[in-house]
Amino acid sequence: MSDELQELHENAEHARERPDLAPVTLTMAVLAVLVATVSLLGHRTHTEEIILQNKVTDQWAYYQAKNLRLHTDELFADLSGLVTTRDADATGKFEAKTRAEVERYKEDKKEVETKARELEAEFAVTQRKTNRFDLGEVFLEVALVITSITLLSGRRIFWHLGLLTAIAGVAVAASVWFMH
Repeated sequence: MSDELQELHENAEHARERPDLAPVTLTMAVLAVLVATVSLLGHRTHTEEIILQNKVTDQWAYYQAKNLRLHTDELFADLSGLVTTRDADATGKFEAKTRAEVERYKEDKKEVETKARELEAEFAVTQRKTNRFDLGEVFLEVALVITSITLLSGRRIFWHLGLLTAIAGVAVAASVWFMH
C-alpha cells in the first residue's frame, strides 16, 4: 500500500506541472480508494469463506459420528438377539433400547445432513462472492495502471480506457450484493 501512496504522490507532483491532467490524478486517487475498499471487502469475504468451510467440515464430521453410532447400535441390537442369557427380559429391554437409539440416530443423521447441505450451499455462495470481489479488484487495479499511462503519455484515450475498466470493476464487485 505504501508503494501506491508513493506513486500517487509522484503523480500529484507531475500533475502540478500539467494542470490539464488534474482530472486524471483525481481519478487515480478515487481508483486507489476503490481498490482498497474492494480489497478489504474481498479479504473479509475470504475470511467468511474459510469459517464456513470449517463449519461444513465440522458438520460432516458430526454426521459421520452419528453414522458410526447408528451402525454400532445396529450391531449391538442384532447381537443382542443372538446372545442367549439367563435374563431374557433384560436382554429384550437392552435390544429395545438399542433399537430406539438406532431410530433416534437415523433421525438425527437426517437433520445433521440437512444442516451440512445448507452450510455447503452458503459456502458456495460465499465462494462466488469472494471470486467476484477478487475479479473486481483486478479490474480496478488494471484501471489504475491504464489511467496512470495517461500521465506518462499525455494521451487521454488511456484515461477513458481506465474509466471504462474501472466501471467494469465496480460493476463486478457490486454484483456481489445481488447474489443469493
